[in-house]
Amino acid sequence: MDLARTEVDKSAEAVAPRSRTRSRRGSAARLGLMALPVAFFAVFFAYPVTAIVARGMHVDGVWRFGRITEVLGQSDIRHVLWFTTWQALASTALTLLIALPGAYVFARLDFPGKQVLRAVVTVPFVLPTVVVGTAFLALIGRGGLFDELWGVRLDTTVWAILLAHVFFNYAVVVRTVGGLWSQLDPRQEEAARMLGASRLTAWRTVTLPALGPAVAAAALMVFLFTFTSFGVVQILGGPAYSTLEVEIYRQTAQLLDLPTAAVLTLVQFAAVGLILAVHAWTVRRRESALKLVDAVGVARRPRGAGQWTLLGLVMATVAVLILLPLGVLVQRSLAGPDGVGLAYYRELTSADGGAFLVPPIEAIGNSLRYALVATVIAVVIGGLAAAALTRRAGRLVRGFDALLMLPLGVSAVTVGFGFLITLDEPPLDLRATWMLVPLAQALVGVPFVVRTMLPVLRAVDGRLREAAAVLGASPLRVWREVDLPMVRRALLIAAGFAFAVSLGEFGATVFIARPDNPTLPVAVARLLGRAGDLNYGQAMALSTILMVVCAVSLLLLERLRADRTTGEF
Repeated sequence: MDLARTEVDKSAEAVAPRSRTRSRRGSAARLGLMALPVAFFAVFFAYPVTAIVARGMHVDGVWRFGRITEVLGQSDIRHVLWFTTWQALASTALTLLIALPGAYVFARLDFPGKQVLRAVVTVPFVLPTVVVGTAFLALIGRGGLFDELWGVRLDTTVWAILLAHVFFNYAVVVRTVGGLWSQLDPRQEEAARMLGASRLTAWRTVTLPALGPAVAAAALMVFLFTFTSFGVVQILGGPAYSTLEVEIYRQTAQLLDLPTAAVLTLVQFAAVGLILAVHAWTVRRRESALKLVDAVGVARRPRGAGQWTLLGLVMATVAVLILLPLGVLVQRSLAGPDGVGLAYYRELTSADGGAFLVPPIEAIGNSLRYALVATVIAVVIGGLAAAALTRRAGRLVRGFDALLMLPLGVSAVTVGFGFLITLDEPPLDLRATWMLVPLAQALVGVPFVVRTMLPVLRAVDGRLREAAAVLGASPLRVWREVDLPMVRRALLIAAGFAFAVSLGEFGATVFIARPDNPTLPVAVARLLGRAGDLNYGQAMALSTILMVVCAVSLLLLERLRADRTTGEF
C-alpha cells in the first residue's frame, strides 16, 4: 500500500509541473488573443471618446466639473433625460407585451412557413434605424397612409416612436426568450397540471421562473437600444422630442456646445455601463439555468382553438407591425409624380437635385465597400476576442467582455466626432482617408461577432483543445485544427450580422462620411432633411434598396444557421 501511494505521489509530482506549464501557456495565449482587440478598442473607441469628453470638460486649462451640475439643472436637459428614460421604459414594456406571444409560437409550435416567418421578424433588427424611421414616416407621417385614409398624422408623436421601437426590437425578444423556451422540457409543466394546477398557474410557477433570466436579458437589450435611440427619434420625433443621443448630436453638430455634449455623453456612458453590468449578470444566470434543462425538440403542430388563435394573432401582428410599414415604404418609392413607376429610382442617377456632390446611386457602392471592409475588421477583432473569452478567467475576462459591448450603448455621435478631432495627426492621420468609416462601423459590428461566436466556442469540448496542446500543437494550430472546423458556420453568420449592421450604421458615419462618398443611411437622412416631393421620393427609393440588401443578407444567414440556438442574435 505504501509503495502504491509513493508511486501515485511521484506521478502527481510529475504531472503538476506540466499542468502548471499548460496553465501558464493558457494564460499567455489568452493575453495574446486579447492584445489586438484591446489595442483596437483603446485607439478607436476609448481614445476618441475620452478626447471629446476632455475637450468639453477641460476649458482654458481648467477642469470644469461644475458644468455637470449646470447642464443637468437646465429644464430642457431634464426634459430630454426624462423623455429618454420614459420612452425607453415604455418601448421595452410594449415590446415584451407584443413579442412574448411570438416567442412562444416560435418555440413551441410547428407550422408551415415557420423558417420564412422567423426570417421576416428578424429583418427589422438588422435594418438601419434610418430606414425604420423612414418606413414609419411613410406609414403615419406627411402624406402617409394614415394621413391619406383618415387625415391622421402621428409623425411627431410619442406613439410613432414607440411603435417604431417595437418594430425594431421584436426579434430581440423572440430570439432571446424563444431560444430558451424551446429548450425547456414541457414535461415539467405537464407534471404540475397533473397535480391539479391550472394552465396559468403551471406556467406562472414552472415556466416563468425558468424564463426569467432570458426575459430580463431581452428586456435589458431592448432598453439599451431604445435608451440610445438616434435615427428613429431624429426622423420621427421632430424638435419636440429628443433622446440623449439626439441631443448630443444637436449640441455637437448644430450648436457646437462641446461642454454640454460632454456632460450628456458622461451621463449616457454611466447609464449604459449600469445596464451592461446588469445584463452580464442576467446572461450568467441564463447560462446557469441552461444547465438545468434538457434541450429537446418540443415544437408541435398547434392543437386546440387556443393555440390556433394565438398563431393567428402572432401572424396578424407580424403582418401589421412589420410587413405593413415595409410595404408602404416600397409603395411610396414607386409612387412617382406621373403615377406608379420607377421615376424616383431613375432620379437617383442624377446629382442635379443639389443634395449631393455625386449621384445618390453612388451611395450604394460606397456602403457596400465600407461594409465589406468593416466586416473583415469586425470578424478578425471579434473572433480573437471570442476565442479569448472562451477561456473563463474571472474578473479580467468579464471586464473585457463588458468593454466589447460598450459601442452598442455609448454615443455613436461622440465616437464619430471624436474620430474627427483625434485621428488627424501622425501616426494616425486618417481624417482624410476613406478608412474612418469602416473603422467606425467595425466598432458596432464586433459585439455582434462576439455574441454570435461565443456560445458556440464555449460548446466545444475543452478536452479536445487540451489533447491537441498535449500533443504539442501551438495555440494558433489548436484554433485552426479544433475550433475553426466546429465554428465555421457560426463565423459566417457572425460575418453576415456584422455586414448588415455596418451597412446601416448612422450615428458615427453622419459625421465622418465625406460629401463625395456618402453612405446609404447618410444619403437617406440628407434627402429627408430637404423639402420637396422629389427628395422625399428618392429617400424612399434609397431606403427600399437598403431594406432589400439587408433582407437578402438576413435570409442567407437563416439558411446558414445550423440550429435555432446559434449565438445570441
